[in-house]
Amino acid sequence: METTTDKKVKNANPKTLHISGAEAVIRCLLAEDANLVYGYPGGAIMPIYDELYKFQDQLHHVLTRHEQGATHAAQGFARTSGKVGVALATSGPGATNLVTGIADAQIDSTPMVCITGQVASHLLGSDAFQETDIIGISTPVTKWNYQITKASEIPEIMAKAFYIARSGRPGPVLIDITKDAQFEQFDFSYEKCTGIRSYQPYPTLSPESLEEALVLIGQAKKPLVVWGQGVILGRAEEEFKAFVEKSGIPAVWTILGLSALPTEHPSNRGMVGMHGNYAPNLLTNECDLLIAVGMRFDDRVTGDLSTYAKQAKVIHLELDPAEVNKNVMADVVLLSDCKVSLQALTDRIQSKTYPKWIQRFDELDAIERKKVIHSDLNPTKPGLTMGEAVGMINKYSKGDAVIVTDVGQHQMVACRYAKFNQSKSNVTSGGLGTMGFALPAAIGAKMGALDREVVAIIGDGGYQMTIQELGTIFQQQIAVKIVVLNNDFLGMVRQWQQLFFDKRYASTEMVNPDFVMIAQGYQIQAKRVSERKDLDQAVQEMMASDKPYFLEICVEKEGNVFPMIPTGASVSDIRLE
Repeated sequence: METTTDKKVKNANPKTLHISGAEAVIRCLLAEDANLVYGYPGGAIMPIYDELYKFQDQLHHVLTRHEQGATHAAQGFARTSGKVGVALATSGPGATNLVTGIADAQIDSTPMVCITGQVASHLLGSDAFQETDIIGISTPVTKWNYQITKASEIPEIMAKAFYIARSGRPGPVLIDITKDAQFEQFDFSYEKCTGIRSYQPYPTLSPESLEEALVLIGQAKKPLVVWGQGVILGRAEEEFKAFVEKSGIPAVWTILGLSALPTEHPSNRGMVGMHGNYAPNLLTNECDLLIAVGMRFDDRVTGDLSTYAKQAKVIHLELDPAEVNKNVMADVVLLSDCKVSLQALTDRIQSKTYPKWIQRFDELDAIERKKVIHSDLNPTKPGLTMGEAVGMINKYSKGDAVIVTDVGQHQMVACRYAKFNQSKSNVTSGGLGTMGFALPAAIGAKMGALDREVVAIIGDGGYQMTIQELGTIFQQQIAVKIVVLNNDFLGMVRQWQQLFFDKRYASTEMVNPDFVMIAQGYQIQAKRVSERKDLDQAVQEMMASDKPYFLEICVEKEGNVFPMIPTGASVSDIRLE
């Protein structure tokens, strides 16, 4: 299965060819090194699929079982490969089925180009069969979109699409192409886009702001770094590591920032947010300087904004001006690529240590370990916990696997306990919280990192939202490891119902099918475990397999995830039970 080949493409960038718009789309993809695409055919995009057939030795198309699956697979591919993911769909319902994945990519800053077919241009606005205004629908959830009605527009628009998707703060772009434009012949030539007037994706670092930041860092007694996915998107992992090591400042992460710094690095002090670690959340409201790197102060991180880090000076390292002073006002803004700003800070700061401040972290960590972590990872009660399942995966992955999670309790547990040695290892739906994300995203994640193990950890609820993508795994023989942590509940909603709605479990208990039998129907090796004595061997067998593998782990039905910050509460109100 070739997906990331560097082989030369015949005529991928010819000076002039007289070809159809559909063929031009394929040649544009090849010119952008997008030789792996996910999609689902239909009437309005059939000319492009006809050209795909002709170019199948150069461009690998993965037929997903649903258009939403195509977008999530493209996201997973982008997140592990660092390249632009590509998804194709037809008009009408095909296009609208992309919207959830596009919205997910927008809020999580994932570079993706979606190409949709559209009815012929003379039918636009006539409510023709399978016509929808996908430009209007997708405008709020794309970085840019455009409708092509003339074949001659294709090269320039496709070049812009890839440039916009990957540059600056990445994001999804949608290109809608009418069917007549796909058939139309024109003289084709292609040039990659290297810049667009009025679009400045990389702001220049202000020397004055840098000086102000250095003063605040030099004065701080209890500084704290909170980092997000911007470190990974900016390919600034080494610069970030150098900064925290030289500065001596403890660093904590949002879920999308996870894996930018190895889990076991001494400066890595855990996760912030609703189900984050005890010390990072409490000490956010005790630090005197908060340095935010490539993160956007999401409400799940900040809790009640009126009480969030009010005692601290704030330095915000950010690429996107729209995120500056949006939720938390910064005293100093370093508006720049964080690879540049981190290097500039590291070059100028003095090496320091903060023994009393670090001791405070250690004391709170010990409390959390005693009250929460020990029982999660080493339970004595009969039922299996999600934590021990993740811990067993760590035993055999040794921190080298890509972990793809869906949304819910299992997601929070995996983020808390999974071990990572390298970047681009945590693939999850952060901002949108899309149930159904993990299974198709794991497909793309594996195809973007063929040399790595990819383990999808999924809840029984989210798994069934995109379970049809088992067909894609079967057809493509993608060696992903699928772990369903089954508690027969929509677990996160049930936890809230228990804690805040007097245990009224309204529509959260699941009556589930035989997941093992379903996986076996797709000729995927499958096993179910419900006893602690069987867990080690089952995980070992799964991790040793070189083929797709499904493992259902039946966990305690009413287990909860702690620590927890109640919705709208202060980070200081974090609960351990």
